[in-house]
Amino acid sequence: MWPLPVGPPETERSMMGTPHHLRSGSSDSRAAAFLRGSERPLAAAYDVALLDLDGVCFAGDARVPYAAEGANGARELGMHLVFVTNNASRAPQAVVDKLADNDIVASPGEVFSAAMDAAALLHEHLPDGAPVFVIGGDGLRQALTDEGFAVVASAEDAPAAVVQGWDPAVDWAMMSEGLYAIANGALHVATNLDATLPTERGFALGNGSLVAAVANASGRKPLAGGKPFPGIYQRALRRAGGARPLAIGDRLNTDHVGARAADIPGLHVLTGVSTARDVLLATPEERPTFLHTDLRGLLQPHPEPRRTTSDGDSWWQVGDERWRVTAAGAEGQGVGFLDTASAAVSLDAYRALACAFWDYADAHGGRADDLNVPELHVGSQENNV
Repeated sequence: MWPLPVGPPETERSMMGTPHHLRSGSSDSRAAAFLRGSERPLAAAYDVALLDLDGVCFAGDARVPYAAEGANGARELGMHLVFVTNNASRAPQAVVDKLADNDIVASPGEVFSAAMDAAALLHEHLPDGAPVFVIGGDGLRQALTDEGFAVVASAEDAPAAVVQGWDPAVDWAMMSEGLYAIANGALHVATNLDATLPTERGFALGNGSLVAAVANASGRKPLAGGKPFPGIYQRALRRAGGARPLAIGDRLNTDHVGARAADIPGLHVLTGVSTARDVLLATPEERPTFLHTDLRGLLQPHPEPRRTTSDGDSWWQVGDERWRVTAAGAEGQGVGFLDTASAAVSLDAYRALACAFWDYADAHGGRADDLNVPELHVGSQENNV
């Protein structure tokens, strides 16, 4: 029998802990959770980009505008790229091939998936060569084999752990086989806890939903890697090297929660799941450090947001844009109130609005949804006025 951790498994978040200055509700968290500026392009100011894939580099089978320009351009400026994804079904070479289809240059050594994260996490609990049963596909099996684990075919092989990751091949029989092993004492490890998976038809069941089914039947809480837990960023960074990392993602509740928990600055792009309106309503734990429409944000300086006073009124200014949020709503200097369901704004106006909404929310118990918060159509940098 392989030695198992003492006590019930817990999620990585509870094991790793969250830095004090990023904990929910702390005054330090609110003070830190605002946008920053950079006089240099981000690709020059930071040495490693921890890039999400779907919604950033591509969108399912569709291309993301300016993704190749931004990623390849960042590399040309000397930035090292690491592609960090919660997708556990693709092996590194498959990720490289997918990126190549989107004209983005990459190598297998620059890919760090949730499958690889789960394998690295498992090494913190089990010795080399430990038998492991997989609820998942070939990408997860390869990651575990590469880390020295022995992938077994059945619960009857007495696996020390069951590692579960999303794959279209996962079915009732595979999940039940994993359940038998967990009931016999195997550690349950999830590559990630994403409840849903975006597809061209909408949101489908994600790994977290399938993990919940197994956990519900076993009565045991799984150990979980992937985003939003900070470990996936920390382990990816240790593997890549670098001293000034920047996380880039489209989802606030995974990419940016994980980045803040790992104390890594984040660039949010609007090419995926979380919208500009979502950003305005983000909690301190979700807030990015930089905002742009797409990966061209890596190639450009970012103006510093600052508070200004005009005629006794306080405003947030980014570039030439000045905005504030009060109980009366969001107001732009010389523009008036945003009192419609949607609005077109410049990139700097979007940045100033984010600071203004966050400032208002932090002063009102973390809430700004009592105001009119419009859907924003954000112009690109060259369209800024």
